[in-house]
Amino acid sequence: MNALIRLKNATPLFVIALSLVTATATTTDVIFSFEQDEGEYADTDLETDNAGNIYGTTVLGGDFGGGTVFQLHLTPNGWEHAVLYSFTGGADGGEPYKGVTIDRRGNLYGTAVTGGSGGCEGGCGVVYKLTKFRGTWNQTVIHAFTGGDDGSGPGARVTVDRNGNVYGMTPTGGTYGVGTIYKIHPHAGTWEFQVIHTFTGGDDGATGSAGRMLLQQGRLYGAATAGGLYGSGVVFELTPTAVGEWPFKALYSFHGQPDGSFPYGALLRGPSGKIYGTTYYGGENGIGAVYELSPRQVGEWDGRVIYSFQTGSDGNSPISNLVRDVAGNLYGTTSEGGLGSGTIFKLTPIGGGQWTESVVHPFEGPPDGGFSYNGMVVDRFGNFYGATVHGGTDDDGCVYKFTP
Repeated sequence: MNALIRLKNATPLFVIALSLVTATATTTDVIFSFEQDEGEYADTDLETDNAGNIYGTTVLGGDFGGGTVFQLHLTPNGWEHAVLYSFTGGADGGEPYKGVTIDRRGNLYGTAVTGGSGGCEGGCGVVYKLTKFRGTWNQTVIHAFTGGDDGSGPGARVTVDRNGNVYGMTPTGGTYGVGTIYKIHPHAGTWEFQVIHTFTGGDDGATGSAGRMLLQQGRLYGAATAGGLYGSGVVFELTPTAVGEWPFKALYSFHGQPDGSFPYGALLRGPSGKIYGTTYYGGENGIGAVYELSPRQVGEWDGRVIYSFQTGSDGNSPISNLVRDVAGNLYGTTSEGGLGSGTIFKLTPIGGGQWTESVVHPFEGPPDGGFSYNGMVVDRFGNFYGATVHGGTDDDGCVYKFTP
């Protein structure tokens, strides 16, 4: 799992879904296997552009061993891989987790957990921008964390708005040492950094999740993996004011069993304003859950578990985002379980608020993928893509295409 947070056991939750552990008629094909010089340990969400190119990061490997940003481009002869940038682990950063985000001009933004500057061992991490000029991608550090009030160890994927503002979270640092939420604003050729919320470890939560925050109608939605009213994590909303402040509101505090616990992945906004996500802990058997949050006009939102992982054969310990198809089915991945290397699972609504779960692909390890620490992305053509940290030809990780 992500070097930021290493987990193992959990405790036993409420189930409103049936489990179908048999695989259905779907296909999962490895389209690229990493080798060390191309990057390894692909703990990355994937991003796609309008042309169908795929972008992501590897935590290790590349020219200097500090990780890479890569692109996959489909040619008549298959997928062509290119390293767009190799991190040195120095001032430019190192160990880039969770991938990149594309802005309206095609620039890429991401974070690196180490490198940069500050008093942290190995550096406190950076936020970076990659810009393509005459066929070459150039990297610029737009903020180097100090490990002080600004935060440290940024391992979350960033959000970029239409004006080029960059938003993200750190799991550590800040006034109380348990992370921050920040905004970076481009201004007159420079970048202005602002902490818009400092986690206290109390009711507001602690340790920003690795998932990219949602930005809708100017508001930010995200999750903190710990803290909250019951110490099991929080889903929150930040709403900007005219004077540049961002009041924080806890939408839902996870209870732990029989509720979810430790929401690590990104959120999915569904119909009627509902929010869906996964938790690493919790569930009826303590091995993870999928949850649904429904808005209320006053107070915290209504939350319920729509699937609790059962035995591990159906997958366990999900730390991924979810994606939705046109029929309303939800797809995600688990970091473990199945045949031992994790799964792709599907949740199908069957009426009355119930969902049926099926394992649509159990990862088998080399030459198949293994250990998916991220969910999938759906491109504009309806193709599903994801990455695994192990598996592939050399067990250094791979990118796969999933066809429902």
